[in-house]
Amino acid sequence: MLLDVLSRVLSAVALLLLLPVGLLLIQVVAAVLPRSNTRHFVPAIGPRPTVVILVPAHNEASSIAASLQTMKSQLGDRDRLLVVADNCGDETARVSAEAGADVVERNDLSKRGKGYALDHGIRSLEAAPPEVVIVVDADCELHPGSVDRLARLCLQAGRPVQALDLMHAPPAAGLKTRIAAFAWLVKNQVRPLGYHRMGLPCQLMGTGMAFPWPMIRDAPLASGHIVEDMRLGLDLAASGTAPMFCPEAKVTSVFPSHAQGIAEQRARWEHGHLGIILKEAPRALWRAFAHRRPSLAAMVFDLCVPPLSMLALLVSVLLGIEGGVLAFGGTALPLAITLLALGMLLLGVAIAWFAFGRHVVSARELMAAPLYVLAKLPLYARFFARRKSAWTRARRD
Repeated sequence: MLLDVLSRVLSAVALLLLLPVGLLLIQVVAAVLPRSNTRHFVPAIGPRPTVVILVPAHNEASSIAASLQTMKSQLGDRDRLLVVADNCGDETARVSAEAGADVVERNDLSKRGKGYALDHGIRSLEAAPPEVVIVVDADCELHPGSVDRLARLCLQAGRPVQALDLMHAPPAAGLKTRIAAFAWLVKNQVRPLGYHRMGLPCQLMGTGMAFPWPMIRDAPLASGHIVEDMRLGLDLAASGTAPMFCPEAKVTSVFPSHAQGIAEQRARWEHGHLGIILKEAPRALWRAFAHRRPSLAAMVFDLCVPPLSMLALLVSVLLGIEGGVLAFGGTALPLAITLLALGMLLLGVAIAWFAFGRHVVSARELMAAPLYVLAKLPLYARFFARRKSAWTRARRD
């Protein structure tokens, strides 16, 4: 009797796990099957919308000048480059001004986080607002032509527009970092591209984001939330203006070489992602159905796909439990469902690697991914024991 009940519970859990795995596979397959109806026409003639590139920066004096140069080179006479030097203890403000940016400083240690810096920058623009605001992180390279594409598409669509945001492994990086770069590529390129080709929205990624001025002016930015971009995307989708993906625009950065910096980044991203799944997703899904917002529902389902490593870990743990129950006389159904989920997950990863990731990590190196997953067990354990909830700047070189 107990085994029957346990088998039913495990079957339900396995079916639940099948949902994010199935969505991941659908997104990957859609990403490799181009659809002509998702090509957005962006007029190349006529005056371009006025743009402000808004750069929140906290202690970035050592690297911000090079990043600002990639942005400044794409601006016209009517555009501005604005740096918010937020609670800085270094020369970020001076270096930014010397690089040709306008600079505003904010000093309030009781309110720490990128959201507060963005809000401060927006408030400083209210006297002479642009038509489009593009948010770019201080450690990012904005690739040529990206400002023009983002600005024109944003104004034409009247919606937030998200550029392709990639992180590369630094030269001579270890295997863990290269696998992390592949996982980032799946999350920020393959999956959004699949949704894009199905005519669906994408998550905001924190950098390379373009907004029409009235929308960003009224957005609830001022917070210390560690994944403020995800929550902002959900809020905008709930109001009927879900973000759209623009893979033709591109912003890139590099993973920290320092082990502590990598650990801090991963903890902030993944704890924040898991936290918003638990806290925001149920409420957002209810709003999607109550207000008939299919775009918001699509974003919630996408949000509920956990990081690849955690998804693999969940499948592996469930297989172990189901194998033990089967050995003691339980039914084989839950094990069969989870094996199906495992096959779908492996197929999705294989397609994503073959189509997009062969330059990031080799097939032999990818076979070591289970060791990478096991190495992240302490990170997930800390989510339940000592969750990271406050914004911190990851240590860089």
